[in-house]
Amino acid sequence: MSALIKTKLPNGLTVQLKEIHSAPLISHWIWYRVGLRNEVPGKTGLSHWVEHMQFKGTPQMPAGVLDKAISRDGGLWNAFTYLDWTAYFETMPADKIDLALNLEADRMTNSLFDPQEVESERTVIMSEREGNENEPLFRLDEAIQAAAFERHPYRFEVVGEMEDLRTIQREDLYQHYRAYYVPGNAVLAVAGDFKVEEMLQKIIERYGGIPAGQPPLLPELREDEMFGEKRVEIKGPGETAYLRLAYRAPVAAHRDFFALTVVDSLLSGPSSLNMFGGGGISNKTSRLYRALVEKELAVSINGALQATIDPFLYNLTATVHPEQTPKAVLSAMDEQIDRLQQERVPEEEIHRAIKQARALFAYGSENITNQAFWLGYSEMFSTYEWFTQYVQTLETITPEDVQRAARFYLQPNRRVIGIYIPEARQETAA
Repeated sequence: MSALIKTKLPNGLTVQLKEIHSAPLISHWIWYRVGLRNEVPGKTGLSHWVEHMQFKGTPQMPAGVLDKAISRDGGLWNAFTYLDWTAYFETMPADKIDLALNLEADRMTNSLFDPQEVESERTVIMSEREGNENEPLFRLDEAIQAAAFERHPYRFEVVGEMEDLRTIQREDLYQHYRAYYVPGNAVLAVAGDFKVEEMLQKIIERYGGIPAGQPPLLPELREDEMFGEKRVEIKGPGETAYLRLAYRAPVAAHRDFFALTVVDSLLSGPSSLNMFGGGGISNKTSRLYRALVEKELAVSINGALQATIDPFLYNLTATVHPEQTPKAVLSAMDEQIDRLQQERVPEEEIHRAIKQARALFAYGSENITNQAFWLGYSEMFSTYEWFTQYVQTLETITPEDVQRAARFYLQPNRRVIGIYIPEARQETAA
């Protein structure tokens, strides 16, 4: 059985350690409770930009040295910014993990934010934003989120608004970094081939001396319920039409999140919460696949339910068949959603949906990088117990829970209908 400890250093840093001796590897993650949720209009994109600047070096570890050092030691590294968090990871051969420990402890406090690098990265991020704007689903996503939220920062995209990217200054970035990159706002998660006592001592040596700073007050954000269906229509380049239904979803820590997970598995097939995915499971038994893809109304169908601190969105996205219209697809989707709300789901279908969701969850939890990921990720919106009890909680979901969740969350007056119409197709869903 893997040894697991959770502790907190005197400076406030939460440490999660898990021994796994299946391979001579260690995965080291540092999570900060900062993302789009912590931004305000006029300063969107700060968290993502700060993440970029963390790869531009410190006095001790210049930018060009970092990537070469990781590669030379046979490791891999990356970083991610999302709605509620920013995370950095390195997966290394077990005997090379000191590099990751030294690197992340150093850049928690010593990143340079060189003005020239800031300007260089401005160009990079604006180009990233422009590239995203060429993607139909990004444009649709942006329009839907703006319609779904009036005040909450979730109404924006993580990359930031273009006008903000033009005006944000070095000091804005540095203040954001100094405010949120403090031990009390971080979770260090390490999994792999080590002894927990020895690893904890290594962590204390590197991170223990970092000043506690002033942990930021996490905002308590409120957004009114959605009352009344909204519709957005985007026209742009391409030949493919898309239809997306976006419903306000429960927070990850709520039991309804698990009921809606089963709803998603029934409607569109199981989807993974893990950014690394794993174990692709066919959605051909799902209700919407049979109603849309098999009947050639859509080319594909998928669902997405995100684990978040505040209520976000549950999305159902259909790629419209070239010979069909978004209107026809919407009608077929509504028919299946209404059926789920009105008819009691057979026990065997619930069991199959839970089995598929459970299998995908297991596939996305099996390797060392994923184990370390879950150690920290679950702490961003709940606790690690949310992860360890995930399957057990899922298996308690009943047909009554599923029907209640479908009736409450998938109401027409609680959704945004988003339609992307390519220039090659002039019809609308009206």
